[in-house]
Amino acid sequence: MLGIIVWTLFIAILVNLLLKRFQLPTIIGYIATGTIIAYSFGLHSAVNNHELKEIAEFGVVFLMFTIGLEFSIEHLKRMRMEVFFTGSLQILVTTVFVVLISMFVLGFEFKIALVLGAALSLSSTAIVLKTYNENNDIKKRHGQRVLGILIMQDIAVIPILLMISFFTMGDEQSVFRLIFETTVAAAILIAVLYFAGKYLLEPFFEHVTKAQSDELFVASVLLIAIGASYLAHYFGFTYSLGAFVAGMMISETKFKHQVEADLTPFRNLLLGVFFITVGMQINFSIILENIFTILILLPILLVLKYIIIYLIVRINDTKRVAFKTALSLVQIGEFSLAVLELARSSELVDPTHSQILIVTIVISMILTPIVLKNLSSLASYLVPEDPMKIANTYNIDKDTKGHVVVIGFGHLGQEIAHNLRDEGHEYVIVEHNLKFFEMGYKDDEPIIFGNAAHKHILESVNIRQACAVIVAIDNAEKVHLICEVIDDLTHNTKTIVKVTRFAEAEALKTLHLEHIIVEDDVVAKALVQETKECKLDFLVEQDMKK
Repeated sequence: MLGIIVWTLFIAILVNLLLKRFQLPTIIGYIATGTIIAYSFGLHSAVNNHELKEIAEFGVVFLMFTIGLEFSIEHLKRMRMEVFFTGSLQILVTTVFVVLISMFVLGFEFKIALVLGAALSLSSTAIVLKTYNENNDIKKRHGQRVLGILIMQDIAVIPILLMISFFTMGDEQSVFRLIFETTVAAAILIAVLYFAGKYLLEPFFEHVTKAQSDELFVASVLLIAIGASYLAHYFGFTYSLGAFVAGMMISETKFKHQVEADLTPFRNLLLGVFFITVGMQINFSIILENIFTILILLPILLVLKYIIIYLIVRINDTKRVAFKTALSLVQIGEFSLAVLELARSSELVDPTHSQILIVTIVISMILTPIVLKNLSSLASYLVPEDPMKIANTYNIDKDTKGHVVVIGFGHLGQEIAHNLRDEGHEYVIVEHNLKFFEMGYKDDEPIIFGNAAHKHILESVNIRQACAVIVAIDNAEKVHLICEVIDDLTHNTKTIVKVTRFAEAEALKTLHLEHIIVEDDVVAKALVQETKECKLDFLVEQDMKK
């Protein structure tokens, strides 16, 4: 066993170094490593080992835990459209289409068709979110859409597994009992995690940090992540769902950044193990025997999922966001492999059909990192939209409140948006310069094209319900004009303006502005502060000479 581990590490390093020359992601290297060691050491059957599966699954667990750290409960509430509407609709529509094709084209029974439909509606949380975390797309508009759908898919695994249990039960009373027990278990789990997160986590970490031991802090982080996962599993839910909720609870504390830094090495290592187990499931003899079936099945599944996700996202978003979201989620995911394995062991799915689907799923997962790496360039090439036609396609919800309105997306506006995004604030940008608008649009920023001096443009971004309005443009005349319009709508009680000179600030005081930042004043104070540091250094130097 030790020899296999050494060879696995050696092959993984060698393959990834080679792939880095071609700018290919490490995910493909790990999958290739799994295939190589499976054939070199005859380990195809080892992938079904229960202990290895659980170790590999904890790569996804830690990934979901770190994703949870970025999303507080309030953030998740704001994403309810992406999670509960878009995510649920995607799963239901995909399942229905697969069920109809399986029953009326392939001739499968309804139970089998329903299991296949549910399994194939899921996408790969591990591959997509790992890539999005690395390239920071997770904070962009399409990244939020993707995350919302994947969270809903993770939740959907629970009823899918319950459905398989129902199909293997003959007693109707047992089915109702299982539903009741699951509902009670969900209520208990949510209550326990909520109570622990709200009242126990922060005091616990404060006591640990007083010990001033890095080892104890890391051990505490692992305890929280693995403990929440085990608790969720104990109540019949997925490991990763418990980890995601625990991450959200910690995100409400001041320790979130340190927790994320300490957990990242474990996450990356175990994700590597997960992708190696995916590669171990590649069996070339099965591929060769069923090559034509796989070559027909793979593009049909990918195109079907793309069309469904694109059309659903397009209901209330732009073509470019819909394109990126759909293309990111066309693959079939790791939970689908678990569902098919359970269905096969329960004799719901034929072993041959199961093997064909597993190979098809793994191939779709291998293609995904390559697609995601070129996502932006593909979007620019394949979705060449006229900015003037899509200028006002971004619309915030009518009930949105507490957001920040940023007027202007020049260099200052871009920095403001970047900082708001990092802080997790909801914001919307209004830009009248076509060049800057295109920059924001291509980056999937929540931006609309319009002149902020027009009242209807400001009303379209719910300016009355905004917590703050930041005017980030340089033209003094335009600033004054925009502030006059804002004054009519909000009396400028929450308007923040940056001006260059004191004279500009004086001109704006007639508009009830309370938050005026004078650039010359800020820079002058900063420069004078630096002279104090220089003077201190000078005095120290003189004392040393004496």
